Amino acid sequence: MSGPLTDFLAGDHTRLDGLLRRAMTAAGAVDRAAYAEFRTGLLRHISLEEKILLPAAPRWQGGDPLPLAAKLRLDHGALAALLVPTPTPAIIAAIRTVLAAHNALEEGPGGVYERCEQLAGAEADALLAQLQAAPDVPVAPYSDGPQVMRVVRRALARAGYDIELGE
Repeated sequence: MSGPLTDFLAGDHTRLDGLLRRAMTAAGAVDRAAYAEFRTGLLRHISLEEKILLPAAPRWQGGDPLPLAAKLRLDHGALAALLVPTPTPAIIAAIRTVLAAHNALEEGPGGVYERCEQLAGAEADALLAQLQAAPDVPVAPYSDGPQVMRVVRRALARAGYDIELGE
């Protein structure tokens, strides 16, 4: 089932995927400008889901959250943690791994977006307007160091990912 919410959010996934592809040059270096645009966009996308989409579902379901909401939130935490350190090819590869699994849960048949389309009904256009009007999220400078990488690894492990990040 495709609808305005799915089209908007899945379209944003496509845009972000393109930016992430551009963030790695053919020589294996990180294109900082493309990555910065990706980072800002992904943080906004996570915010859209965390602050608008996921909180709307319990309202439509008599207080019950979406069954996948907890998993999505763990993934969002892992992705946000991966955006803290200065990007490296290993960090970008880890982001790709998480997004591949995560986006399938949202976009796939019977996924979160399809379920939200069904639940929203007549409210879909109003919810879409909220999503479109949401502001960018403030982005902090990169932070590096062993403590940051420990936090990143813990966030990945909590979300169920065993990804080698190197150092």
